[in-house]
Amino acid sequence: MISFILMVNKQGQTRLSSYYEWMDMQERVALEAEIIRKCLSRSELQCSFVEYRGFKVIYRRYASLFFIVGTKADVDARKAVKGDPALAVNHENELGLLEFIHSLVETMDRWAGSICELDIMYQLEQVHFLVDEMVQNGYIVDTNKSNVLRPIDLIDRESKKNEGMFR
Repeated sequence: MISFILMVNKQGQTRLSSYYEWMDMQERVALEAEIIRKCLSRSELQCSFVEYRGFKVIYRRYASLFFIVGTKADVDARKAVKGDPALAVNHENELGLLEFIHSLVETMDRWAGSICELDIMYQLEQVHFLVDEMVQNGYIVDTNKSNVLRPIDLIDRESKKNEGMFR
């Protein structure tokens, strides 16, 4: 299960954060800062997977943006280890999540041309909507670009109709 998705620039500023597991705000800020610092300090020759504070962190850099996905042991995995949460194992596939990040970036590229930091900053609501179409309640539900972008295209078409009506 995905615990969080972060989009961060090279300076370490968070441009988008989406959490699928409740966390206290102070804990969120501290965890985010530590994970971002850890990911940004790694060289391109190092692996894109990091284990940190019980999270598996998978990240990938595209141009000036880092896409970071964090996972934690799933509830079902805890049941499989005789109810002891200390022995819970995270069974998420790191390569699958790396492929999900790539699919997310390709979908965003198709939506905005070539995705950049400004697209995320100025159209944050639509980016959240796009991410929510792909991930719901921490589980990846759709990676088909056409299916994900269809609702966003409908919203854009309807908003253009309404603009023409009031001019």
